[in-house]
Amino acid sequence: MKRLKFISYILLLISIYSFRGDNDFPKLKIGKTVNDFDLKNIDNSHVSLSNYKDAKGFIIVFTCNHCPFAKLYPKRLNDLNTKYKALGVPLLAINSMDTLVYEEESFELMQKKAETEKLNFPYLFDVMQSVGKNFGAEHTPQAYVIWKENKTWVIKYSGAVDDNGEHPEKATSFIGNAVDELLNNKPVSKPETQSFGCRIFYRK
Repeated sequence: MKRLKFISYILLLISIYSFRGDNDFPKLKIGKTVNDFDLKNIDNSHVSLSNYKDAKGFIIVFTCNHCPFAKLYPKRLNDLNTKYKALGVPLLAINSMDTLVYEEESFELMQKKAETEKLNFPYLFDVMQSVGKNFGAEHTPQAYVIWKENKTWVIKYSGAVDDNGEHPEKATSFIGNAVDELLNNKPVSKPETQSFGCRIFYRK
């Protein structure tokens, strides 16, 4: 019964946060290249892909402060970063939520979230929403794996972090599987999944 109530609650919240309609900008597809970016981190430094000279790839996760579904994932993201950063695939989290619509998405509250949840990865402020639009991110959380090919960054995976928000111990890590395959010079066997969460509303 508790599980059913939890799922109903999450679905209700997702429907509430998803009412704003379709985003009408192009979505990046598997195999497409990603532009580098320069975003402010919660420690006031600036982070770009080019900062990581030895990176083989990146886990990019679009997330935010207020979304109930995104709130289920900080520990999992910490674990992913701990494991894969050491293997040359760091995790970067990006907040592209509209701060004019959601006051709780301010930079100051991002800093508070990072401190409270002891985030061990950069949490970047996409205040102009340009990076979110470039990726075509639509929900929080929404994850991508990008890989270095001939000095460019190519999307190899797009979708959900895993398949079980409520029970991480039962989840299949789509991100982990994708990165493991790429590290072993294999194609990603499941390059796309459906992401769920709060809708990212983009200003025109």
